[in-house]
Amino acid sequence: MSKASVINAKKILLNLAVSIIIPCRNEEPYIERCISSVLNSNYPKELITIYVCDGMSTDNTRTIVNSISEVNTQVILLNNIKQTTPFALNLGLKKSTDDIKIILGAHAEVDADFIVENVNAFQIDPNIGCTGGVLENIYENNTAKIIGYGMSSEFGVGNAHFRTGNKSGFVDTVAFGAYKSEIFDTIGYFDEQLARNQDDEFNFRLIKNGYKIYLSNKIHSKYYVRGSFKKLFKQYFQYGFWKVFVNKKHSTVTSLRQLVPLLFVLFLIFGLLSSLVYKDLAVPFIAGIALYFLLAFKYALVQTKKVHEVVLTIVTFFILHASYGLGYLKGLLWFMLLNRQPTKQSESLSR
Repeated sequence: MSKASVINAKKILLNLAVSIIIPCRNEEPYIERCISSVLNSNYPKELITIYVCDGMSTDNTRTIVNSISEVNTQVILLNNIKQTTPFALNLGLKKSTDDIKIILGAHAEVDADFIVENVNAFQIDPNIGCTGGVLENIYENNTAKIIGYGMSSEFGVGNAHFRTGNKSGFVDTVAFGAYKSEIFDTIGYFDEQLARNQDDEFNFRLIKNGYKIYLSNKIHSKYYVRGSFKKLFKQYFQYGFWKVFVNKKHSTVTSLRQLVPLLFVLFLIFGLLSSLVYKDLAVPFIAGIALYFLLAFKYALVQTKKVHEVVLTIVTFFILHASYGLGYLKGLLWFMLLNRQPTKQSESLSR
């Protein structure tokens, strides 16, 4: 028996029903490719159900999904009347009765073995409650390619292994996670107050309740990267801002790496102000900035050797760190100091 035959036999023997939950709104250019990638996977078709949780799209997204569902009855369109991501996720999760439930973005496409490898990964340890894999960036323009360089680097995103693909093993979060159905009975669903960071917050609760998250570099999906520095800044500003709200809810810092961009921004602010008042502090401040850009240059060279791309990758690093740090600082002032709740404006997404 060939290796491929063994794998196929194992897939059938597992006999686990899998739901794919796809939140979306106005995703006309992407939704068909996303759904098709799932339908074309190597997992038995009769064991897959796809829930597209649409936020009442005003483009042709709904027409496209309905056309696909006419041919593929396992594709089901649900109405996300609240038009928020966590509500969409919960809508699909509560509708599903399957053994494994996988979260997927409409801007993503999965490899043929994506579902297979997620299901297989649960066999590694009985305490695994969530599995996930590595994101491969897809670039629609040159700016997106540069942003992808920054988001695939340890210097850009720290130990976010689902972006860097550096290892398989236990982690604190993954993108497009696959979850055992029992998880939601135990710890509840996604927090519908969170416009951002709802997956990080859910995974924090999952680990807190004794489950493990396993990242396998055999699990692969593709993701269409933002092609705009402005949108990237807004995205990571929101990540930082909402992270503080999550921390306040749990009365703890959920991961230490989130503090690094904040410390970087505080260094820039107070370093500049101190240097203007105390001239002797100007030298160490400039030295600190020089060290940052020297490291940025080193890690940019790992991604590309083209001079203009190196420069733009360094710019991407700075945007990632400064925007997240500024968002986190605003979150501290808004949620901690002023004790306020999120506003509608802060819930608007960056797509």
